[in-house]
Amino acid sequence: MLFTSLYYLFATTIWLLIVPLLLYKSLNKKYKDSIPARFFLKNNPPFEKELVHFHSCSLGEVRAIKPIIDKLKQEVNISTTTNTGFDEAKKLSKNVRFLPYEIFLPFWYKKQKLLVVLEAELWYMLFFIAKKKGVKTILLNARISDKSYKNYKRLFFLYKRIFKNIDLVLAQTQKDKKRLQELGAKEVKVVGNIKVLQDIKVTQSYKKPKKTLLTIASSHEKEELLLLKNIKNLQEYHIAIVPRHPERFNKVADELKDNGYEFKRFSKEKNFNSHITLVDEMGELINIYAISDIVLLGGSFVDNIGGHNPLEPAFFGCKVISGKYYFNQKALFEIVENLEICNDIEKLDFFIKKAKPTTYDKYIDIDKILSYLYNKNLI
Repeated sequence: MLFTSLYYLFATTIWLLIVPLLLYKSLNKKYKDSIPARFFLKNNPPFEKELVHFHSCSLGEVRAIKPIIDKLKQEVNISTTTNTGFDEAKKLSKNVRFLPYEIFLPFWYKKQKLLVVLEAELWYMLFFIAKKKGVKTILLNARISDKSYKNYKRLFFLYKRIFKNIDLVLAQTQKDKKRLQELGAKEVKVVGNIKVLQDIKVTQSYKKPKKTLLTIASSHEKEELLLLKNIKNLQEYHIAIVPRHPERFNKVADELKDNGYEFKRFSKEKNFNSHITLVDEMGELINIYAISDIVLLGGSFVDNIGGHNPLEPAFFGCKVISGKYYFNQKALFEIVENLEICNDIEKLDFFIKKAKPTTYDKYIDIDKILSYLYNKNLI
């Protein structure tokens, strides 16, 4: 209990120090719902029903649990930490909350049938309070990336205590299993990466342009211009630029203008007939992948992002090229066949020319995952 008391005191101190910053950031449209809900409990009451509780961080993780929720065929509670994750979760359940900051969990969290946490959402107080209330706990789709492994080992004293409160860990790979056990995980089973189960559907059909459609997908700061400047014979393609975050739409438009690139905004044209189309609407990337020939997968050509999900473009057989900074997606990259890794941005055109259509094995045994839950009497 001494550790828990000290941890709670530390978390409270951090909260008090960052309150001014939180109030300032909550003025930003991106955080106007999540920050007040998570850090001040505004419009964020505890779950009303005792159900299976899934906690997922973001959009991709929420989508990943959909097939499992469908298979359970029962009402569930879902918590998340991001706006995009919250909006997606509302499609799966009417019982959705933002997960509060840890100091609020002792009096916010109510007993559930089961707590299922996705991937690396290792919050000490969440698991501790759940166990105190008699809730069985699972870490699902667990992974430890190469880049984060050293940091986990430095905080071994913390993770050992976190895993003490986790009944079952379902890992993506044998490598993840070994690392998780080194950090203190007790019972670990390898079931594969559940993200291969995600439901990838076209919601709007668009006409494929005459030339090759090259999509710069989920791009981040500095990536759009970096990629455009390194694509030789740019006129050979129709280019679709899809920034990852909507708050960057106007900034990217200004950058394109300032650098002499002529383009049309998708919100006005609703097609890809222009040489360059800036996609300034959310929720269109899957629809664009469906008609794309080549995809430059963003978040990987600049450091500190870690790449993005390659399964979505691979689902449609696109030729996919990633940058070398894909450390958060290594498990998924290993699944995809023919995915090209561009290690030198100046050779980008070489990788575009040699790329082949991608594919991956879309099968994973959901029944095997559910059997662990039922056999352990977790549900």
